[in-house]
Amino acid sequence: MKFLITLILASCVAAAPAINARSRLERRLARRAGSSHPIQRIPSSEIHPQGTPTKNEQYSSNWAGVVIANPPSGTFTAVSATFTVPQPQTTGGGSTQSASAWVGIDGDTCGSAILQTGVDFFVDEDNNVSYDSWYEWFPDYAYDFSGISFKTGDTVALSVVSSSSTSGTATIQNLSNGQQVSQYITSSSALCGQNAEWIVEDFEENGGLVPFCNFGSVSFSNANAQTSDGNSWAADIGDLIDIQQNGQTLTQSSQNGGGVVTVQYV
Repeated sequence: MKFLITLILASCVAAAPAINARSRLERRLARRAGSSHPIQRIPSSEIHPQGTPTKNEQYSSNWAGVVIANPPSGTFTAVSATFTVPQPQTTGGGSTQSASAWVGIDGDTCGSAILQTGVDFFVDEDNNVSYDSWYEWFPDYAYDFSGISFKTGDTVALSVVSSSSTSGTATIQNLSNGQQVSQYITSSSALCGQNAEWIVEDFEENGGLVPFCNFGSVSFSNANAQTSDGNSWAADIGDLIDIQQNGQTLTQSSQNGGGVVTVQYV
């Protein structure tokens, strides 16, 4: 696996502009050792006064978007959505900044496992923008997909499907260029099927949150989840989550009806 990943990384670097080759390799290696993590909720007693929660809105240090905490019936077996790849912008500070948009099963009330897939956004101090796609079955770390690329404005479809509590498939399609990747995954960490998520995340690298970029806006459309009894549920029934760090609210999430979830950087 390490040899294969090294080959993938080497081919990606070879294809990148020379000015970014070193930084992209280092970034990929760091992301490979990093991970998306379960939601880190902020207790209501610690929410900064800047945050004025609306009904069913909560705060965390790493997730923004919508979480359905418990299915109305059955257990969650699939989560999907479509979004347009944003153009991230730096907020200053002289380092590469990042964010990630993904869909997943579990990671909230079921903290033992998450099946998820998504796209990372990166922007460096010179406003060079790049994107990676990945899949993960937490508590294992994230693995990069190869064979798919993105540019600002592309339309991307994401889905995760569990075939059992310890196996499933992650799929990403770039509907703009026709590329598609998929990965069958197994894990010894069982899913609970309790949570469905549509999230923009400040993910972790090397044990800490990455510098969070201004991702503009991500709108998940066709944001739906399926349950084991054959029913389909739109993200409209979930709870809103927003990111608050160091006393500042960094995102504003909303449910716009018809299975649309919008997360804005503020």
